[in-house]
Amino acid sequence: MIADEHSPRDLHVLVVDDEPMTARAHASYVDRLAGFTTVGVVGTASAAILAVRASGHGEAARIDVVLLDINMPDATGIDVARKLRAEGHDVDIIAVTAVREAATVKQAVSLGIAHYLLKPFTFQTFAEKLEALREYRAGLFDHVVSSQDEVDQTLAALRHASPQSSLPKGLTSETLTGVIAALRGLDAGSGISAKELSEQLALSRVTARRYLEHLVDTAAAERTPRYGTPGRPELEYRLS
Repeated sequence: MIADEHSPRDLHVLVVDDEPMTARAHASYVDRLAGFTTVGVVGTASAAILAVRASGHGEAARIDVVLLDINMPDATGIDVARKLRAEGHDVDIIAVTAVREAATVKQAVSLGIAHYLLKPFTFQTFAEKLEALREYRAGLFDHVVSSQDEVDQTLAALRHASPQSSLPKGLTSETLTGVIAALRGLDAGSGISAKELSEQLALSRVTARRYLEHLVDTAAAERTPRYGTPGRPELEYRLS
């Protein structure tokens, strides 16, 4: 259900995901960012289309951004985007999905989807995408672009890559991707210790723990004590 009263300065975000826990997590991410407010959470393609229709068109629309899952029970996110564009809705769409097929990414681009964010991701990555979108929208607000350079700068605000420096010193995006993949591959309800991860990825135990703690610090993972072993409980990690 769409809320009625929100700050006019905020970008209003509709979260679309058929997994309730994931949808709530994404909504909480949105609400942690200054200038963004979650105005609705829905779990089906049809509900997403109805919500955007109800929000209206153009500057008066009550939904500015849709965080859109691709795989849903009644249709795909691509179907939703295609339908909304055919009806003339210019709402900004960010695909938030585990789908990695190149054909799907190409379809998303052709439909004007602003970002394609692969699950799982850190809060920092999520924040960078939404901040880039806000900067892009601000560059096009209520004026006529005066030059090609201004057009290029505005598009660059949307498409800029996340800087390597956004990671703590000594961490790399390539290794972080491997760590996230290892966590994603765990059985449901299972966790992995720094020692187990270090053996799996051929990292030192200290390095493995740094990556795991970074994911915890950015709310992408959680740590819990593992009991049943002699001595102090060992810590284990899993994706949030």
